[in-house]
Amino acid sequence: MGQPIILNPEMIVKDQRSSVSSKAPAWIKSTGLIHTLDPLSDRRWNTFLIQHPKASIFHTPEWLTALKKTYGYEPVVFTTSKPGEALQNGTVFCIVRSWLVSPRLVSLPFSDHVDPLLNSRSELLALVAELQFEQKSKSWTSIELRPQIDEEFASGWDLFHDGESYALHKIDLSPGIEQIFARFHRDSVQRRIRRAEREGLLYEEGRDERFLREFYRLTVMTRKRQFVPPPPIEWFRNLLHSVGENAKIRLATHKGQVIGSVFTLQFKQTAVYKYGCTDERFHNLGCMPFLFWKMIQDAKANGAMELDLGRSDVNNSGLITFKEKFGASRVDFTYKKFPGQRSLARGESLRVRVAKSVFRLLPGRALVVAGKLIYPHIG
Repeated sequence: MGQPIILNPEMIVKDQRSSVSSKAPAWIKSTGLIHTLDPLSDRRWNTFLIQHPKASIFHTPEWLTALKKTYGYEPVVFTTSKPGEALQNGTVFCIVRSWLVSPRLVSLPFSDHVDPLLNSRSELLALVAELQFEQKSKSWTSIELRPQIDEEFASGWDLFHDGESYALHKIDLSPGIEQIFARFHRDSVQRRIRRAEREGLLYEEGRDERFLREFYRLTVMTRKRQFVPPPPIEWFRNLLHSVGENAKIRLATHKGQVIGSVFTLQFKQTAVYKYGCTDERFHNLGCMPFLFWKMIQDAKANGAMELDLGRSDVNNSGLITFKEKFGASRVDFTYKKFPGQRSLARGESLRVRVAKSVFRLLPGRALVVAGKLIYPHIG
């Protein structure tokens, strides 16, 4: 591991009036400016999210509840607002603890992107000072944030090492539905949607156990093709229960057989495509473009102004191309970590490649068991 990044205390004195002097020891003592709260019980957090323009489904108590119920991760919010005061800012983390790995502070596990909901660079620096102090006291061995690019805080992120890089795609839903369709690639998307309609694919959406079972069956098939285990079915069941009506499973059926499915979420005016799975024997029927089109139409009808298509590994050119053929815009972003070494490789790590070589040999049932055993540790 590389040397931990040390925050220069002079950087926070001006804006935060910290008592820390330039002669402070290498590990900064707590500034006393940061407070914590439980986002599952403190009502201020949900009120704050409703008002904040950068809040996403991943910040919400519903998403955090599903993480806690499934994996046992304890959420915590750091803020400069004092107890009892209305929140002015907040950064949410989960503490990932298990018998296999050392405690880590992650914002957030299994979440594509989670912006620190801060108002200034000085707030970011105060947060980092507190995290460094806590990390020094062995509360956790490392910290990871998953922010989208924000020029306002660009100079603050140089305090971290770069982690994994991803491409994030979003579709603007503000134009009329005909204009949105016209932006789709004519051959790869529009014609495949028409093909699916000619083939008589049927669409339905729901949240009950039948929908969950069909979705999970296809998820296991898809993950097996990718040589990775699926998340435990309890994760999806807990999401459906916690998020409620803003979580949906969408199915595409051909001649009575479910051949594709997507799992979607919505928060305020943003719809989120989170998971997708198919039966590869029916790819030629245009199942996934068909489901995406239905998802877009439904999101538009429910008042969404954008559709978040989630992250893609920067080396997964096939997935990136697929998303861009729906007229999605792309932004690259990088996870931030400390302490640790700067990541130079943009592709899969050796550890991941070795794991896939093992997983490819496992039958579907063994992969499901592997997922139950592994996912609580990886966060």
